[in-house]
Amino acid sequence: MKNLSIGILLFPKLTQLDLTGPYEVFSRIPNSEVHLVWKDTDPVTSDKGLTILPTTTFDKCPKLNIICVPGGPGQVDLMDDEETLNFIRIKAKEADLITSVCTGSLVLGAAGLLVGYQATSHWASIDQLRMLGAIPLSERVVADRNRITGAGVTSGIDFALKLVSELCGEEVAKAIQLQMEYDPAPPFESGSPYSASKNTVDFVKNKISSFQEERLNATLKASRKLGLI
Repeated sequence: MKNLSIGILLFPKLTQLDLTGPYEVFSRIPNSEVHLVWKDTDPVTSDKGLTILPTTTFDKCPKLNIICVPGGPGQVDLMDDEETLNFIRIKAKEADLITSVCTGSLVLGAAGLLVGYQATSHWASIDQLRMLGAIPLSERVVADRNRITGAGVTSGIDFALKLVSELCGEEVAKAIQLQMEYDPAPPFESGSPYSASKNTVDFVKNKISSFQEERLNATLKASRKLGLI
């Protein structure tokens, strides 16, 4: 297998597991190098206060075989950040696979990279993909040609293992899964709006409603810039 250069976008107020889940998988791929990319190399703080160091910058980022965009609250600011969107567009032209986790798919959409593609996102935001020209699918991982998108947060591990299976074969992916002892057995059937109780779903929707309005406005603005509405 050829050497792989994988770039994961690192940005302020991202959800760290959107990044660190796939990173843990990708870093175990034989002959691979994973780059954490941002505008500069200053420490970046996640939405919950974890500080992560970029390993390279937009200007110095090498050619990438895979580009991955995580999500999180900071995604809203990226939707109108032309420097970041242009970087993603440039790297997407040279990459074999253009990927995302959670609401990172909305950033790909804002860059105009999901028009006509099936994609997924966090359950609370998946409907916004349609405004960006994508075809939303409520699935854990969605692959459409060279676009691979993962749903909310924890699905980043599933997404990354599927990607490894596609690139390196199922046995390599299975070995990585075993090394990580990724054998989920959640204590509650509450990880999806389809399995959680109505009370739990209503509670979470109410808790995030004001931010979701902010996210929706960012998506609408990006859609207008793309000439889709």
